Amino acid sequence: MNPWLPEAAHPCGAPDTGVTRWRGALTKLLDMKFHAVNHTIAARVDAAHAFMPYPEVEVPNAAQGPLSGLRLAVKDVFHVAGYPTSMGQPWLAAALGVQNQHARVVADLLNAGAEFVGKTVSDEMALSMTGQNVHYGAPLNGADPKRIAGGSSSGSASAVSNDLADIALGTDTGGSVRAPANHCGLWGIRPTHARVAVEGVLPQSDSLDTVGWLTQNAEVGYRVAQVVMGADAQALPSEPNRVRWLWPESMWSLATDSARPSHLAAWERLGAGLGLQPTNLGAGWRSANDEELYWAFRRIQGFEAWQHWGDFMTKAQPNLAANVAERFAWAQTVQADDYQAALAVRSTLSQELDDLMGHDGVMVVPTMPDVAPLCAEPESNLEDFRNRAIRLLCVAGLAGLPQVSLPVGRHGGAPLGLSLIGPRGSDVSLCAVAAAMARSNKVG
Repeated sequence: MNPWLPEAAHPCGAPDTGVTRWRGALTKLLDMKFHAVNHTIAARVDAAHAFMPYPEVEVPNAAQGPLSGLRLAVKDVFHVAGYPTSMGQPWLAAALGVQNQHARVVADLLNAGAEFVGKTVSDEMALSMTGQNVHYGAPLNGADPKRIAGGSSSGSASAVSNDLADIALGTDTGGSVRAPANHCGLWGIRPTHARVAVEGVLPQSDSLDTVGWLTQNAEVGYRVAQVVMGADAQALPSEPNRVRWLWPESMWSLATDSARPSHLAAWERLGAGLGLQPTNLGAGWRSANDEELYWAFRRIQGFEAWQHWGDFMTKAQPNLAANVAERFAWAQTVQADDYQAALAVRSTLSQELDDLMGHDGVMVVPTMPDVAPLCAEPESNLEDFRNRAIRLLCVAGLAGLPQVSLPVGRHGGAPLGLSLIGPRGSDVSLCAVAAAMARSNKVG
């Protein structure tokens, strides 16, 4: 049997036999340092299937610091010294081998006292939003195991929602932190583009990639922001009632009809209780419509992903999940002229939002169109949900603005997130405002 070929697995969670199989494959194909010191290879097994089945290696951290006592999980797109990095793709893990240096943000968190507890599963090539990896299984959603955890930072969301970690690093290109935050009832952030260093992080799309994180509550999320970002050059007002709140109805219209009342109820709980009255922006606050922004995002992401990984895909011909293979096949077709046109759309949107937000404006939007789909949903339904979600998520992504998702809503018994999008570079103060609102309303 070829150990790299996937075997049947439950759509939410992988069988333990798969862990044994992948442990053997990784041990065999990677030049593991463990052999040199005669370690017994013993990969971790966790019931949530959140973590990669790597043999455990000691990762030192500072004895004291602002994050002391907090457990840190790291998405398997970040380099951690002594571990492979797979990006959810076993051929890539074999090609890259064991790393000898931490990603910069990992080192920052360890130096602040966070305790490393493992590397988490990523959707394959970080190019999915379902949290279902044919090679490593589907991490379980700790808030509702019947529903997908979301991706591509699926294992990170699973680790935090199942109380296996307090902080989990993820990446967000098109929603890979924000979607799992919504689905698993977590606090999550996509920072201002380039605000957090991506050194030592496997790329997908340079002009869209960001380093984000997931926590169980806003207070811990804010503490992490202070560690990895420092102070904002231009901070938001410290009190929520001094912020200029904005309501982009065109984005609210992307919520499903069934979920919209629950999204509105979440805002009533989070903001209206503090007497906050957003200004409705109507239809004219941006020149591009949802469809134009969707395709601009897709073309930028696809073109840049192929620039990074096209050579690997062509030469290594790795075994890919069908949906991932289709996305790379499409990415290969994006022409330079289409890419340049998409960059022009993004530039216009970025300027429009900078002008609109100023230094004190914050948009309130649904994080996702609805709660997490059920694990048993057909692939076609998951793809429809993904495409609708991209239209909602791509606004902050294209503009490069920070977005924080708060777990303040419920719909059909499942978590539902509400997001705050802040001005460029306002990340730490945006986290502070979110934390203040959470405290006032006793929410996440």
